[in-house]
Amino acid sequence: MRSILAIFLLGLVASGSAVSFFSVVLEEWEAYKLQYGKKYDSDIEDHFRMKIFKDNRYKIAQHNRLYFSGQVSFMRKVNQFSDLLQQEFIEKRNGYLYSKSQPRLGSTYIGPNDDIELPDSIDWREKGAVTPVKDQGDCGSCWAFSTTGSLEGQHFRKTGKLVSLSEQNLMDCSTRFGNLGCNGGLMDKAFEYIKENGGIDTETSYPYKAHMGDCHYNASNSGAEDTGYTDITALDEDALKKAVATVGPVSVAIDASHSSFQSYHKGVYYEPDCEQHSLDHGVLVVGYGTSEKGEDYWLVKNSWGEQWGDDGYIKMARNRNNNCGIATIASFPLV
Repeated sequence: MRSILAIFLLGLVASGSAVSFFSVVLEEWEAYKLQYGKKYDSDIEDHFRMKIFKDNRYKIAQHNRLYFSGQVSFMRKVNQFSDLLQQEFIEKRNGYLYSKSQPRLGSTYIGPNDDIELPDSIDWREKGAVTPVKDQGDCGSCWAFSTTGSLEGQHFRKTGKLVSLSEQNLMDCSTRFGNLGCNGGLMDKAFEYIKENGGIDTETSYPYKAHMGDCHYNASNSGAEDTGYTDITALDEDALKKAVATVGPVSVAIDASHSSFQSYHKGVYYEPDCEQHSLDHGVLVVGYGTSEKGEDYWLVKNSWGEQWGDDGYIKMARNRNNNCGIATIASFPLV
């Protein structure tokens, strides 16, 4: 009789714990929707998204336990993408059209001699060469944001003026160079378009819409131009460091297909499952350095808004065998 009573009481406790846990998740879910302005078409989709949120929340918590115990070098957080499946997220936000066989047609980067001492760290934001973080929305236009970021930096270095340039101009007008708007593109192809077009309009004159439209470039609104571009030696982090140190912000492509990247918060991002040749996202290297824990990193500007990552930025592992392919395809425009 006592054993039956004990089982019954344990059942009540377990049931109460389950109800309590569900209540906590439900409260967090409602708060999450309010914070990020989430609305869904039906109760069915709401429940579906809540389950994804719960699963992602659990994975983030498990990862952060490892972070606080010193087993991993970066922290994750719940963010505006925590109600998305990983594959959904990739389709909505990643748009670099990488191919191993794609030719590299830019001029070859020749960096300073090895006996030239480079700074231990550099941050081009501090020098005024980087515009505020932008948001590409649910559109695979990362390539366009990487392109404008690199040209904004080079234009600033030449003229002393920081001008925000139009990603929408690139989306609408560079299709004959092989770019596909929200369906992806390449930074080098965008540099080619700007050269042949004779310029790119400013952000103010040609604002971003997160979908393709008719090309209406206006030369009188041009904010910058390029005369071509330079490709940095593939897979070479030392060459990338030289370029970032001496040239300025550099366009790169990375493997951003992992849920750890989707929910990155702070610290030095190292993903052992990353690939060097499965590149799906265009970003901008704006600096490099070494953390207080002695971890070398690349300072990378993303285009997912300031709510993602560390105010829109991520520190990616440097000198760890080209992790996530950050030095596989790197280039910058010539001005």
